Amino acid sequence: MSEPLLLIEQIGAVRRIWFNREGARNAQSMRMLDELDDALVEAQKDEAVHVVILAGKGPHFSSGHDLKEGQADRAAFTVEERWDYEEKRYYDYCMRMWDFPKPIIAQVQGGCIAGGFMVANMCDLIVASEDAFFADPVVQTLAGAAVEILIHPWVLGLRKAKEMLFAGTPVGAEEAREMGMVNRVVPLDQLEAETLALAERISKASPFILRMLKKSLNRTYDAQGFRVSLSAHFDTHQLSHKTEAFKEATQSGLDGAISRGRSNVTSS
Repeated sequence: MSEPLLLIEQIGAVRRIWFNREGARNAQSMRMLDELDDALVEAQKDEAVHVVILAGKGPHFSSGHDLKEGQADRAAFTVEERWDYEEKRYYDYCMRMWDFPKPIIAQVQGGCIAGGFMVANMCDLIVASEDAFFADPVVQTLAGAAVEILIHPWVLGLRKAKEMLFAGTPVGAEEAREMGMVNRVVPLDQLEAETLALAERISKASPFILRMLKKSLNRTYDAQGFRVSLSAHFDTHQLSHKTEAFKEATQSGLDGAISRGRSNVTSS
């Protein structure tokens, strides 16, 4: 039998969900994303869960979407098929994380790339190891308009988001902390313990009060146009799939993009 794509453990009032595709640098396959959404639905229903930690097994949090699976299974998708697939698994799943009524903490080490960046930043807090870095090289590697959820300017600021996306420049953990995207940076060998300690402290608060407070805090962004902005970018992202630049990347195959993405994960 194949290894499970997710590992789930309960530690007191904390539910920790691990990506478990270490050999694929925790690339997000369709089934992994479906199972993650199901796991979060279950955690939401379970009154014993007060806080969720999202983590990745191995040296990297996540290298992003599974490009090999996408090329094999979805390269011939029509506009309508691609739209429906990405709206459900990339946009809707992420927004459900954003609206999740319990605090979610991302426990990030190594590479947090593209779709991995997107998922981590749907979480309420990020604890990163000193070796962690964040990148979205999609503009450079796939000729696409970033990933489906353009969270970047909201968590990095506009100018740094432009540098990351235009040039494919990674952001290190300490720089991300200084900009306010990451809450804490800790040594790698302390990452798991420090993240759990933070989750356990939060879990002592009233679940109802946390739910109400999270809703109020997120409404601060809503009042600034957060949801409208993300929804508009999703449409732009879909349009970018029909550009000549994207077509050229597809025709030449994704091997180069995958290789460059792997280089970003291993060398940064």
